[in-house]
Amino acid sequence: MKANAVAKPRILVVGSSNTDMIIKLDRIPQPGETILGGEFATAAGGKGANQAIAAARAGGNVTFVARVGQDMFGEKAVAGFVQDGIHVQFIIHDPTAPSGVALIFVAKDGENSIAVAGGANGRLSPADVKQAKGSIASAKALVMQLETPLETVQAAAKLAAQAKVPVILNPAPARKLPGELLKLVSILTPNETEAELLTGIPVTTAKSAARAAEALLARGVQTVIITLGARGAFVAAPSIRQLIPGFRVKPVDTTAAGDVFNGALAVALGEGRPLLEAVRFANAAAAISVTRLGAQSSAPARNEIEAFLAGPRAFAPALSPEAGRGGNQSGLQAIPSAGSGSPIQTAVGVRAHKPPGTTTL
Repeated sequence: MKANAVAKPRILVVGSSNTDMIIKLDRIPQPGETILGGEFATAAGGKGANQAIAAARAGGNVTFVARVGQDMFGEKAVAGFVQDGIHVQFIIHDPTAPSGVALIFVAKDGENSIAVAGGANGRLSPADVKQAKGSIASAKALVMQLETPLETVQAAAKLAAQAKVPVILNPAPARKLPGELLKLVSILTPNETEAELLTGIPVTTAKSAARAAEALLARGVQTVIITLGARGAFVAAPSIRQLIPGFRVKPVDTTAAGDVFNGALAVALGEGRPLLEAVRFANAAAAISVTRLGAQSSAPARNEIEAFLAGPRAFAPALSPEAGRGGNQSGLQAIPSAGSGSPIQTAVGVRAHKPPGTTTL
């Protein structure tokens, strides 16, 4: 599906904006250890900002709700959003708190360690979100993470549910979440660590991912997508329990892979793609991102994602009428938003095929 073949889906992102300060090293230092010889760079980051940028580049019409400081970091961040076509009317320049900063170690194998000083992100309030009520109501999806106050995340989720807008929540950084919030979530996208914290089930295999996903579904989440790094993503939804493989790439920096996944996922679903096809699209975007250094700088453009999917390394799930269950000859089932309505289409009973010798991301 070409981006210019359909109207760009409206995606609203509520979340954080940081400036990333990155040191690339042979390996990540142990506690109390100093390592010399690293390469230093700065880049725009923050999970909310990363997801907004990823969604915009993947083909979304994106509005971002956030707080930044009245400082050079905040000014530069907003200028970057504007350059990517993001609507910034709901970004507040806080008069007292500085812009958020993240300190990131990146090892040569692509793994990373991150510490964040949230600054103005911690002052994003329910009242700030309420100002964007109309934009939330007109969105195809609301995307959030947990680098802003939980009460603000809950307030936004309630507004979306009232407007029957699907809520995609990336529960990162990892923390316990109240049942009241989980019941408002249309799609929850934890990684292995976050899924374990939320359920108490260590996620090390596809089978354990399935158990964790079942536990989250039992708590009221409508759809769970557990991202598994190099193995792809495990999807649990009504009539679906499916591992969607990823793609073989050489990782450089995995810092924003999850954020890119979520931004691209929102766009693909907003365009009306079936869920498993949307996850594959998001897997491709994330795979491209890990081959590049930095957070927002790693997010691929729409044409790059489509070229990647069309290339020899890509492989497609078998989407066929025979894949449907229960007499649904289209093989599709609607998953409504938390408040019901505004359906997200999902492929039921689809199987993904992986050619021999393919490893996943």
